[in-house]
Amino acid sequence: MLTAAILGAAVGTLLGLTGAGGGILAVPALMFGLHMPLADAAPVALIAVGAASALGAVQGLRRGLVRYKAATLMAIAGGLTAPAGLLLARQLSAAWLSLGFAAVMLLVAARMAGQSRQAGAGDPRAKPCRISPDTGKFIWTPRTAATLGAIGAVSGVCTGMLGVGGGFIIVPALTYFSDVRMHGIVSTSLMVIALISAVTVASAAAHGLALSAAQWAFVAAAIAGMGVGRAFIHRVPQAALQRAFALVCVIVASVLVWRALG
Repeated sequence: MLTAAILGAAVGTLLGLTGAGGGILAVPALMFGLHMPLADAAPVALIAVGAASALGAVQGLRRGLVRYKAATLMAIAGGLTAPAGLLLARQLSAAWLSLGFAAVMLLVAARMAGQSRQAGAGDPRAKPCRISPDTGKFIWTPRTAATLGAIGAVSGVCTGMLGVGGGFIIVPALTYFSDVRMHGIVSTSLMVIALISAVTVASAAAHGLALSAAQWAFVAAAIAGMGVGRAFIHRVPQAALQRAFALVCVIVASVLVWRALG
């Protein structure tokens, strides 16, 4: 029970600080800390990450940081594709899921490390999702809508297949395709994660999902960790968080590959 609480708190704190990473680390934490198979760990991770993200999203909405129209569009697209991810998860073996999960983590690590080096540098690209200097809101065009919808769709498939919230896709994607500031990206990502996770968890519950006491402790601690992460988000350099997160992803991915091939 104590191990579950410690792991849940760590996952929630990281999610609150970065808007990503909580889900992608929740599954390995449950697998290694509570000795759960990946297929069983995925829905528990979704409940923890979804509940924690909902708390973070509410806090972001109160501060006016959430791009709620963009979040809603991405969530709808993700909700439509999440069942496809669940179907894929049932068709693939545990070893292939682990290898796929490790590959995604290495990709995210590379993206996060690259973004940490570019922090503060100017970007001359004309990004498809731009903020109006007059209103402070997105300038909506067909390209903007298509880009945000595609981000949501991809995150939805990964949510269903790997049991992660999708923030590890949403945050790097919004950083690359939009000019929203990082605090707004984090808050928007949390809202999308909460909405997509709710759809996927409902589907898992319909198939008889039930949690043990230790798993509920993990969920509760993740929610508490979210509060801690959001309290300190303005005090921690984002580049340092991205580098640390990239390193953790590489370590966990290596362990997953070793276990899958062992």
